[in-house]
Amino acid sequence: MSAESATTERPTYVLARAEVRAVSRVSPNFVRVTFGGPELAEFATPGNVFDARIKLIFPPASGILPPLDRDTTDWWGSYLAVPEEERGSMRTYSVRDLRVTPEGTEVDVDFVLHLAPGLTGPASRWASAASVGQELFVIGPRRGVMGHGGAEYRPGDAPSVVLAGDETAAPAIARILEDAPRDLRGIAFIEVPEPADVLPIDAPAGVEVRWLPRAADELHGYELIPAVLAHLGDADATDAITVTDIESENLLWETPAYSGLGEDLADKDAPTDCYYWIAGESGVVTTLRRHLVKDLGVDRSQVAFMGYWRRGVAMRG
Repeated sequence: MSAESATTERPTYVLARAEVRAVSRVSPNFVRVTFGGPELAEFATPGNVFDARIKLIFPPASGILPPLDRDTTDWWGSYLAVPEEERGSMRTYSVRDLRVTPEGTEVDVDFVLHLAPGLTGPASRWASAASVGQELFVIGPRRGVMGHGGAEYRPGDAPSVVLAGDETAAPAIARILEDAPRDLRGIAFIEVPEPADVLPIDAPAGVEVRWLPRAADELHGYELIPAVLAHLGDADATDAITVTDIESENLLWETPAYSGLGEDLADKDAPTDCYYWIAGESGVVTTLRRHLVKDLGVDRSQVAFMGYWRRGVAMRG
């Protein structure tokens, strides 16, 4: 096999065994875990991470990671081939920071600590007790490969953006803003559990970052929905804080290039003045979608709506 064909057949992703290098409780509800190790040498492209989704595979109860083939072009098949009780748990996260130095590559992931009864899961439990030296698998884009998938932030030539999300979307919003051109304009709304969860973001000077802490008894979206709609000029924003019920178990996932509802999409390359990126709890995202598209007439080709999770439902994968 020639060197050229070997390069062509390489996976567009990296499946790396990574070790915990550092753990930091950066706020009451966020813990930042730094991963490193030689298998991360080709992980992701600095400056072009944006909201790329990565997969983390946590060890099962035995503490032993499954025997996955890191060179396979079918990591999913390799994962499923392991007996369920031995394969561990897999969850989706965003990269908060990526550092590439002569000493190697390090990846920061911010975990939201959903530790309340009925809300926690294997990722939160693992992160709450994470310590240096522990290992897990990280699956994400290969360096230099732009068409790897998993990234939905695609503003095109739009000169301004509106970003909105809850704490689960905060790391992606932060990474988007820190990778964005310095002349970007717009606003970002980030709803978090409490004021102490407000974290620094190196956003472009023309982008306002508006943090929205919830009161202790408020549900997700109570602060986010009216803030976004008021900014967009919805006269009824103060009455829009009831989150839309969702009958389907499927998470809302609508982008300028994809419609899970089967809609006819306009030309995604058509020029637009503003691009909208909205992510978080699926009922909240659905509510915002209804108001933006139906009430405010925002073109679907200008918006990405992404339900990262659904309240009361344990997410998998």
